[in-house]
Amino acid sequence: MSGPVPTVTALGDIYTQQALADQTVRWNKLLDKFQALYGSPAQFVSRSPGRVNIIGEHIDYSLYSVLPMGMTPDVILAVSTDLEPSQEGTYKIKIANVDNERFPTREFNVPYSDVEIDATIHEWTNYFKSGLRGALQLLREKYGADFKPKSMEVLMDGTVPAGGGLSSSAAFVSASALAVMIANGEREVDKKALTEVAIVSERAVGVNSGGMDQSASVFSERGSALLVSFTPSLSARPVYFPKTNPELCFMVAQSFVTSNKQETGPIHYNLRVVECSMAAAYLNAKLCPKGTELPKDAGPLGVSIRGFHQNYFKDTQKSMPEQLTELIELTKSTLTQEEGYTLEEVASGIGISVKDVKARFMSSFPVRGERFKLRQRALHVFTEALRVLQFLALLEDPAQAPDSEHTVEYNKKLGKLLNETQDSCRDVYECSCPEIDELCKIAREAGSYGSRLTGAGWGGCSVHLVPADKVDDIKKALLEKYYSKRQLSQKDLEEAIVVSRPMNGSAVFKLKDGKI
Repeated sequence: MSGPVPTVTALGDIYTQQALADQTVRWNKLLDKFQALYGSPAQFVSRSPGRVNIIGEHIDYSLYSVLPMGMTPDVILAVSTDLEPSQEGTYKIKIANVDNERFPTREFNVPYSDVEIDATIHEWTNYFKSGLRGALQLLREKYGADFKPKSMEVLMDGTVPAGGGLSSSAAFVSASALAVMIANGEREVDKKALTEVAIVSERAVGVNSGGMDQSASVFSERGSALLVSFTPSLSARPVYFPKTNPELCFMVAQSFVTSNKQETGPIHYNLRVVECSMAAAYLNAKLCPKGTELPKDAGPLGVSIRGFHQNYFKDTQKSMPEQLTELIELTKSTLTQEEGYTLEEVASGIGISVKDVKARFMSSFPVRGERFKLRQRALHVFTEALRVLQFLALLEDPAQAPDSEHTVEYNKKLGKLLNETQDSCRDVYECSCPEIDELCKIAREAGSYGSRLTGAGWGGCSVHLVPADKVDDIKKALLEKYYSKRQLSQKDLEEAIVVSRPMNGSAVFKLKDGKI
């Protein structure tokens, strides 16, 4: 599925017929505002969508396959390079947001040497800067260290809710990196290269990103989910749902509990990455032959649970489901401390000093924790990786295909796996919250086959696998039993529930005289 990011000249190449009217109004507003703000037309628009993860939660940074899909909500950046830097040895970035009250306009003179990002400050333009830094690294690898980037005028509009669990940050970083590449003369941008740049770039703002979000934002195709794999290297392929009766669709419901990965990372998202990496090293030390090193890989900290997995089953003939089933039992018998492990206990188990544990696992990103729940985190990773394979088998194994005109039982099997994921996220990985649990309960009682959190967790969004003929019933139940009890604006209520179809990923729209 690699190849270049598509260049398009019609909104119908990006959006479905149902979304076209609203998107046309939105894009025209963006381009009119660009002209008014900068006094000249935009040359192109860079676009990357948010995503909803169907199954495979919090396992991408342990390098296990996941199944997301692109969505209609997206980030679009109108861009022009029609300006000159004001200081020698620099280039200028002017960046504004359609919502300039929440996201104030900024102007930077950036030295050719490096792009400075202060990850300790929560500043919206850091996401653009991180995409800029990553794209420039790629351009300098191609054209040499002396490559001098062009100045840019940028206007952003984003419809992916920030902190809503649909990966607004990955959409912004991916769109930014793509915009920088095109602004600097690249006619074609390889999807895989863009994804890899976006993964590394987002880590510059203090988030231990795993790679699923960026892959879904760049690679997604209309009408299909996307199986994203991370080993032996990053790859993605479309996955299609069989015809069912009743027809299936995905409903995404916001909790309106904001989960900002950058701000809460030290006790939530980043801590889980650290716990998984520690679990990998601990299991590797206890279960692999003495002296077996964890392989360096694409995990955020350079090692992963998948690396231990590959060491343990180096020459096996067992199938992947058999391997994961065995690893679940080994984790239960090896990591026995339900209450978690102190730093001293982690160090002792791995066979290194506390100082080395801190340097290896806790120096890259801010993390706070006294006890590290290695057992629970590893158990979630192995059971969730197994659920992804079981879900995929239901979709693609002819022996498990729906065999009758009425597929309610088949639909329920898919939903059961989503419900098991939510149970694990709530009880084992501890990344849910009461509001998400409530949304899932209400939706299931109203007819959802399967309901769970999607995204980082601790708030954000829930995703529901629902029969098309029950969409209105489930919406009504959520509005009456959840949203009506919260102080929400009319705009929030309108955006609270999205019935989602799989959408296209990143694209470049070439403009003619600043118009679509």
